[in-house]
Amino acid sequence: MKNIRLVLLGELLLFIGLFLFNILFGGWGLSAILWFLDLPSFLLISIVLIPGLIIMGAWNDFIKAFSVGIKPFSLLQLKNIIEAVGAAQKLTIFGALFAIVISTVLMLGRLDDFSTLGPNIAVCLLSGFYAVIIEFLLLPLKLNAERKMNEEMDIGE
Repeated sequence: MKNIRLVLLGELLLFIGLFLFNILFGGWGLSAILWFLDLPSFLLISIVLIPGLIIMGAWNDFIKAFSVGIKPFSLLQLKNIIEAVGAAQKLTIFGALFAIVISTVLMLGRLDDFSTLGPNIAVCLLSGFYAVIIEFLLLPLKLNAERKMNEEMDIGE
C-alpha cells in the first residue's frame, strides 16, 4: 500500500457511496440518513476506545499506524503499531458491546410503551453498526503495518 491515508479515504468514500446508494435507491429517501445517527452510541464506543488505548500506553503507536509506509519505522515500532491497532480493534468491539448492553437495559426498562420498541431496538443496533465501520477502517491499518514489517524482515535477511 503506497499511502495508507489514501486507502482509508478510498474505503470511507466507498462505504459512504454504498450507504447512499442503498438509502436513495431503496426508496427510503435522504431523511433515512438521520436514522443512522446516534451520538450517545458513538460516544460510548469512543469512551472505551480512546482512554483504553491511552491507559495501555498504545495511543502513540496507534497514531503512528496512519504514517506506516510514509515514514520509516523499525521492526520493534512496527510490532508495537500492529499490537496497538489490534488493541483498538478489540476495544472497539468491547465498546460496542458495552453500548448495546446499556441501550438494551434502558430499552427494556421502558417496555410499557410498545410504540417505541422499534426505534429503541434500532438505537441498540447502531453501536454494532458503528463498530463495523470502525473495524472496516482499522483492518487496512493493521494489514499495512504487517506488510511493512514483513518487508523490513525480508530486507534484514
